[in-house]
Amino acid sequence: MEDFKRTMHGDIVVETVNLTRATYKEAGMLKFFLKKDIMKGFRKIVIDLSQCEFIDSTFIGVLVITLKDLAKISGELRIIQPVSLANTILAMTGTFDIFNVSDTLEQALKSFEFGDSQDFSKREYVFPLKIKSMG
Repeated sequence: MEDFKRTMHGDIVVETVNLTRATYKEAGMLKFFLKKDIMKGFRKIVIDLSQCEFIDSTFIGVLVITLKDLAKISGELRIIQPVSLANTILAMTGTFDIFNVSDTLEQALKSFEFGDSQDFSKREYVFPLKIKSMG
């Protein structure tokens, strides 16, 4: 199975991440694919992280950069939430607060139909991400 799979649903690009561990080693390739999608003029992108059990900060950074790049061209990004530990990492870092996150591909695709988007074009992003306390 390929690490990344691209499918089309009308004018929506779905980039599926077929990795249990999404780390800096694979982040560059995902960034390349997403930049290529944006350069081709696609403005609606879904990144399916449902197979990911772990996501590191470099990989999260690619998601944030993609969100910013899409915002510049009035595009939209949806994330299909990962499982277990990766989900916890994204929640603890506050990453879920800046993304439109869905449980399933069907939900993500429908959210484009109903205009369920957030305007991130004026949001300022600050790194490094801070870990929220669990207490």
